Amino acid sequence: MTQALDVKLTPIHDYADLILEYLRQLKVEYVFGVPGGAIEPLFNALARSERRGGPKVIIARHECAAAFMADGYSRETGRLGVVCSTTGPGATNLITGVASASVDKTPMLVITAQTALPKFGKRALQDSSETAIDTVGIFRNCTKYNTLVSHELQLESKLISALMNALQSPKGPVHISIPSDILRASYGNELPNVHINYLMNQASNEDTYAVEQLIEAVLTSDNIVLFVGHGCGRAYNQIESLAEALNAPFVSGPMGKRWVNEKHPLYRGVYGYAGHKSAKELFKNPDIELILAFGTSITETGIGGLSKDILNNKLIHIDSSVESFSRSPMARLHVCGHLNGIANRLLNKISQQSWRRTWQGLEVEINKNALGGFSEITEEDVCLSNATPIKPQRLMAYLSTKMPKSARYCIDAGNAWAWATHYLTTCSNSGTYRIAMGFGSMAWSVGAIIGSAIARPEEPHVCVIGDGAMQMSSHEIGVAVQYKLPILFIILNDSAYGMVKFGQRMSQAESIGWELNMVNFAVLARAQGAKGLVIETPEQLEKLDLYSIFSGNKPMVLDVRIDPEEVPPMMDRVKSLNAGVETVFLTAAPDQK
Repeated sequence: MTQALDVKLTPIHDYADLILEYLRQLKVEYVFGVPGGAIEPLFNALARSERRGGPKVIIARHECAAAFMADGYSRETGRLGVVCSTTGPGATNLITGVASASVDKTPMLVITAQTALPKFGKRALQDSSETAIDTVGIFRNCTKYNTLVSHELQLESKLISALMNALQSPKGPVHISIPSDILRASYGNELPNVHINYLMNQASNEDTYAVEQLIEAVLTSDNIVLFVGHGCGRAYNQIESLAEALNAPFVSGPMGKRWVNEKHPLYRGVYGYAGHKSAKELFKNPDIELILAFGTSITETGIGGLSKDILNNKLIHIDSSVESFSRSPMARLHVCGHLNGIANRLLNKISQQSWRRTWQGLEVEINKNALGGFSEITEEDVCLSNATPIKPQRLMAYLSTKMPKSARYCIDAGNAWAWATHYLTTCSNSGTYRIAMGFGSMAWSVGAIIGSAIARPEEPHVCVIGDGAMQMSSHEIGVAVQYKLPILFIILNDSAYGMVKFGQRMSQAESIGWELNMVNFAVLARAQGAKGLVIETPEQLEKLDLYSIFSGNKPMVLDVRIDPEEVPPMMDRVKSLNAGVETVFLTAAPDQK
């Protein structure tokens, strides 16, 4: 929810200043990007803005990483993420980061420059107008709003439209492409025409009749299960209270882990990709009457793995956007509205009924291991193993027990997904565990953790990433060094694209393309001014001084040499790939590198 806004205005000279004034009204602190000729007028305005206490620029090493940084900043603050680039290749480099934000519903303003209007179609350097490599056309399918400003008098109204689209549900990225001559054109007024704070309020589109049906179903059912999805950021406390009031066991999807306390006595683990036996067993219980699925799409990596009979007859799908329903329409009932408002109405009704009934809940046997996880109890030994090379399970157990409770995690695509989903547990339900499984972009975590740490440098930040993904993004360590961010980068180093390697083995495909050279990431980190260590034994892990790492002013890179033959819990993912066109889910598949 947008915070109360500072209405203090500053004089505006050109249209680039106007953009930053509107961002300042929205309390946006940083613009992430890479400089270039056509975007220079915006950078001039950013220099002026920083001098007067307004938004300032953070320079990435690659535009895609800048978009990931804006994503991480938005996830940490709840505010709009903003990224900018020059024209041509600067703009096309952004695409993967913007597409990832689109699938994960991250609000983001994407500003790209164009060559000056008189140069359109005249083979100017990096021309990306509609007469050349049309970047507006390229962004069309990964943004909510996408426009070229072809006259200076269009800019203000198009900017306001873009901001409103980014922040209204369903949130997502918007793109505005601005020729350099318009960016530097004189605005003509000292103050903006609009105070935009009131335009950003979330309007409620609650389906009142469906909510009443939901309440009736809950009040007349005893055995209820809750499913927590990715989009529960506004209601995580109310959903936990609802589970307690109904004595209802609850599970999460792999991305919904961020909104649950995994140590809660009613939590039964992750259902879906790399999930837990306890969650699967829960849904096999024939006594379940209702499944309340909050803030999720019915996807192959989450609750979509349930049978069609359960989905159609027992599932009530609750989301803030009707788009989630149209993409996967199976459910007994669809309920649209703000999740916190719906959960509060349920809680009020339950409290009114509590004098005459209680919810007994399901009798579910569960065995948590000593580390608080949901793995089969026989796996506890490997989580505590002192064998070398280090077992990935042992590394995740270390993170689960040793990291500060307020630690922010960003988990990268690949085997890191599977190991963290299954074995890394946290007791925070406020969104500090982050994973981008919608589009599955490798190297997302490096940019995202930097964007988050820029916003909250006082909090511990941990990036968990494989060596393949790190080789795509290791240059961004320099950003963390430049801005003195004590981020802990943990690299699962097995000299392989691990998900490809084990995916091929599990599906009995040809073994090809997964081998990588061994890289010493500790040396690479030190070459950029960061701290770096190679970790080869669990004893070395235990000797780390985490307080020193997180209280310092340099990032630390741990090159953890993991057992390359330890098989990740990803068989369900392999099965879904082999199912091919038979799958019924209309979702983007994660990157398989």
